[in-house]
This record gives sequence, structure tokens and C-alpha cells, in this order.
Amino acid sequence: ISAQDKIQWMSMDEALAAQAKEPKKIMVDVYTTWCGPCKLMDRNTFSNEDVIAYVNENYYPVKFNAEGTDEVTYEGYTYKNIHYQPGRKGRNAQHLFARAMEVNSYPSLAFFDDNGKYIQAIPGYRTPVELEIYLKMIASDEYKEITTMEKWENYQKNFAGTFKN
Repeated sequence: ISAQDKIQWMSMDEALAAQAKEPKKIMVDVYTTWCGPCKLMDRNTFSNEDVIAYVNENYYPVKFNAEGTDEVTYEGYTYKNIHYQPGRKGRNAQHLFARAMEVNSYPSLAFFDDNGKYIQAIPGYRTPVELEIYLKMIASDEYKEITTMEKWENYQKNFAGTFKN
């Protein structure tokens, strides 16, 4: 598999640095090592050619372990996993950056606008077809117009997706 056949994952710090040079939205795959649906999303959704092409073109994609030890410097603050327990099997402490994004379930996809401002996180496993509406709504800035449940329902009803599962 060549590089363009995969999502070009990076760290949050790398994405923010890239964004400072060339503005683009950031999509963060918030996962944990023990999460089964996270592994399924890697296998089924993030390996889908429609998803790969769209994400690589429109986002800086970030893989973020919500229980890992990577430090993230965001808006002048360095987020760490202060309660991480080395050697612990299974679940571990939650990283403070995951908490800052208000992510409590995995997998979740968190989105940031072209200036690095947090938009929101979408919890749960998504197939390529289910993910498409979110990817396109955020990339196109149409999410800014969807301010009510009714507008979201209309948006979903009128959305014509092109991704295949």
C-alpha cells in the first residue's frame, strides 16, 4: 500500500504547526488501545479509499490516544496524562487533552477549524457512509448554519453522499 492509499496521520502538535503554515481543518481520531470499535474504525472506515482521499485533501488528520502519554501544546497550555500508570493493563487514566475536548467515549472524532479553534466531537463508531456527512459538513463550513435539531434533520435529509462502504 502506497502513502496516498492511507490517511496521513500526524500528532496534534504536527497538525497545529502545519495549520499555521497552510490553514486546513483538523480531524482528531480519539482512541484507546483497548477499544474494539476503534480498531474496527481503523480497519473498516479509515482504510476506505473515499474516506482516505477526502480526509487527506481536506484535513490534517490526527491520531490521539486518549490514555497515552504524548504531550499536546494547545493554545499556550501543555496537556499531559498526569495520572498515567505505566505497566497497567487495559484502561488507564484519561489524558487531559481528551478531557479538554470533552471526549468520554471511544472512538470519537474531534474537529478543529482552520484557526485551530475547537468545533466539537462526534462520539461513536461510524462507517464510511455514516462519516461522510460529518466530514463534508465541517470541511464546507456548513456546520455553522446548523443551529437547531430541525436544521440538522433537514441537512441529513437533503445530503447526497457519494462514499461507498
